Amino acid sequence: MNTKVIKTTITAVLLTMISERLPAEDWPQFRGPNCDGIYTSSQSLPVHFSDPESGPQENVAWSEPLGNGISSPVVAAGRVFTSAMVDEDTVGLFAFDAATGEQLWERIWDTGPLAYVGTTNCYASSTPAADDERVYFYFTKFGMQALDAATGEDVWHTQLPEPFFAFGWGPGTSPVLYKDMLLFCQDDDLYPALHAFDKRTGDILWRDDRLDMNVNYSQPVVCTTGGADEIVVAGTGMLIGHDPKTGERKWWAKVLLRNIKTTPVSHDGIVYVMVGSGGIAYQWLATADIVETGNSDGKLTREEIQASVKDITVPEAFFERTFGRGDLNEDGYLEGEEIDLAFMHPENFAGARFDTEGDDRNHRYLLAVRGGGHGDVTETHLVWRQQPKKVAGIPSPLVVDGRLWNILGGGLAICHDIQEGNRLWMGRVNNGGNYYASPVYGDGKIYLAGENGYISVLENGPSLRVLAKNDLGNDILGTPAIADGRIYIRTRKKLVCVSLKNNKG
Repeated sequence: MNTKVIKTTITAVLLTMISERLPAEDWPQFRGPNCDGIYTSSQSLPVHFSDPESGPQENVAWSEPLGNGISSPVVAAGRVFTSAMVDEDTVGLFAFDAATGEQLWERIWDTGPLAYVGTTNCYASSTPAADDERVYFYFTKFGMQALDAATGEDVWHTQLPEPFFAFGWGPGTSPVLYKDMLLFCQDDDLYPALHAFDKRTGDILWRDDRLDMNVNYSQPVVCTTGGADEIVVAGTGMLIGHDPKTGERKWWAKVLLRNIKTTPVSHDGIVYVMVGSGGIAYQWLATADIVETGNSDGKLTREEIQASVKDITVPEAFFERTFGRGDLNEDGYLEGEEIDLAFMHPENFAGARFDTEGDDRNHRYLLAVRGGGHGDVTETHLVWRQQPKKVAGIPSPLVVDGRLWNILGGGLAICHDIQEGNRLWMGRVNNGGNYYASPVYGDGKIYLAGENGYISVLENGPSLRVLAKNDLGNDILGTPAIADGRIYIRTRKKLVCVSLKNNKG
């Protein structure tokens, strides 16, 4: 790694302030302690707040300008961390005092040329994880690294294969803490794997090579059944439960689809999953078939695949695997079921295939799977499965007080019961547009951040009641964090902390 700038602004006074604080309520990773979006403290949270580019501010404790970023902030031991693209080939990691917004340190690295990603995504998309000693940060070029949480100095670094994303979706998965381990699942199109690191040293304790997976964006969660923990990860076609000590696949349920962008929620031994996905053949034909020749003939060539990926050379290993597996008649084309064979592992056909027609071409599932068991638990541990017409494709579900919430584009909120998955109600939240951030809960309220920069505040109750619509003045794709009576919001340009006056610290 080439470290261009190391800037440490810690002062002795700030260090003393941090060391004398009472234990903090941490939000150490994406969506909090178990990636479920739940803030359990009784501290009051604001309903009304705003931080527009100009005009009055309401309940804003502090805000700091940053470069482009869509990762989520995390909070540990009185510090808040977030990342940003300083420019198109420079990435930074930043630490702030969680109460005052005082910048504690920053680290900035040259990245070199980066592969194309869609305009919605950016390379500051992986949410760091943090505890009271270290902050853990992933970047495609560098792999996984740990920095001293107080100073930003290097602790360890472990190189990982640079991922390849054939559709140009780009990176978006994040490290997750579990006891003395750091978990990281990267399902790309070439080197999909689940890693477990020793969080103190960076040594890889175990790795599950997920070569039966395609691109997925789901984080590991912990499910506890019978007093035993399991690491549960969703992916192409399957939900898998791992032994935390060895990484062994204890069980798997073939209940999912081509790919998943949401993270499941684990609650009382049940894993709740929400996924919407199209068949792999349909996705490839819609993406690459007309790019090179314009003929849209239902066939895929190497040239069409290369032309569909901007500013990057498709690795030969990708062609060897896909055409080697799928081109049955060796004519240089993939067509019909050959496309499925090329891009999906033969033992992991789930969801829509080439011959799927009509509305079934894009499946949407909402389901609950009981943890535990051994081997294939598809039939034995599926609690329920619903196939509603509308399911969120990117924002993860929220489970609170026996209800499962999801938010869709256009500001459509849908609430289901968790016993059978039946829909309780559906309604608009007074804020349209796209939604990429996942809902979070605290103090009896649900916070929904829209890409357009507005956050709707809903009452957590048996029916839809919108309490407020708040303007943050800039696009929001990262999920807010909640800790110590404060909400931390990462917009494209800022890190904003909102709280009631008596929560400012």
